[in-house]
Amino acid sequence: MDLSFLVVVVIITALVFDFTNGFHDTANAMATSIATGALKPKVAVGISAVLNLVGAFISTEVAKTISSGIVDDAKITVPVIFGGLVGAILWNLMTWYVGLPSSSSHALFGGLIGATWIASGASAVHFTTVIQKIIIPAVAAPIVAGVVALLGTFLAYKITARARKGTVTEGFRVGQIASASLVSLAHGTGDAQKTMGVITLVLITSGSLASGSKPPVWVILAAGLAIAAGTYLGGWRIIRTMGKGLAEIESPQGFAAETSSTAVLLASSHLGFPLSTTQVCSGSILGAGLGKRLAEVRWTVAGRMAVAWLLTLPAAAVVGALSGRVADTGSLGVVIIAILAVAAGGGIYYASRRRPVTSDNVNEYPSTTPAASTAAAA
Repeated sequence: MDLSFLVVVVIITALVFDFTNGFHDTANAMATSIATGALKPKVAVGISAVLNLVGAFISTEVAKTISSGIVDDAKITVPVIFGGLVGAILWNLMTWYVGLPSSSSHALFGGLIGATWIASGASAVHFTTVIQKIIIPAVAAPIVAGVVALLGTFLAYKITARARKGTVTEGFRVGQIASASLVSLAHGTGDAQKTMGVITLVLITSGSLASGSKPPVWVILAAGLAIAAGTYLGGWRIIRTMGKGLAEIESPQGFAAETSSTAVLLASSHLGFPLSTTQVCSGSILGAGLGKRLAEVRWTVAGRMAVAWLLTLPAAAVVGALSGRVADTGSLGVVIIAILAVAAGGGIYYASRRRPVTSDNVNEYPSTTPAASTAAAA
């Protein structure tokens, strides 16, 4: 297969991943605003899509981490990157289908690490960078965001304890619109960069860019548009889990959760830490639930999410390794993986239509006691 054609195929695949990242992670920014009624579902995803696009142009520090920090760009090939992307896309689709807000970022990292490792050996993976800039922040960030949200929720209720409830609710709903918008901006700033980094890595590997180059403007624009388009579709299944399944959220809690998420995400993006928006926002929602009272959190849902987080990187790595190995055999291998990926994606989408979750029923979560409920996804 001609290298230039293969590069085009892989760039398109990277943008498909970016698209799935958009609808998979819409819940991170807008789930609590939709759940509390601060924003109507369609309006929420529209605002989020626009701000995701704007956020893509704010910084490229995370993109540079991915394009030159996680794997050795001198030891990987374009088909290997293709395999890694396939692993990330399929994991995103599977977790979307069951309504679990797993990390698109870790799916991408896992896919690339697995495909690179199987093709070029462990020496091609920069494990020190993986630990310092992915693993440690992934553990610390949700905890920090959760603690900040917990304290913010406690203070919000304490300060407004004597105020009229209707006035308090309306005020925090307005605040939620602003805070959710900032989370969307932070999501575009952080997550669109991950696709920019992958495309830049492809261009470096193919010889189109020099090692260490920043993403070209057209790459930034394409990544921003792809994630914005995916966001506008709305990942309603995961929005339901985040907004209604994880904790019973009121407007003060939603405001506290979104504000703490924004602070952590913008700080990490500036420092070049490719954090998982999903994990940060989930930690914030848990903290906000705990900030009011313990019974507000559905721990069964939280447990399932934690399992998904633990499985994401290794599961995507395995799929990425297998896909990369087959794709690296030549043109036929790339075609086989592409056909299998499309078939798998189509099958997951078809299965999801049997029990659709839309903007009309996204807030209709099964009515159960929070502590005893499960994460049954629609």
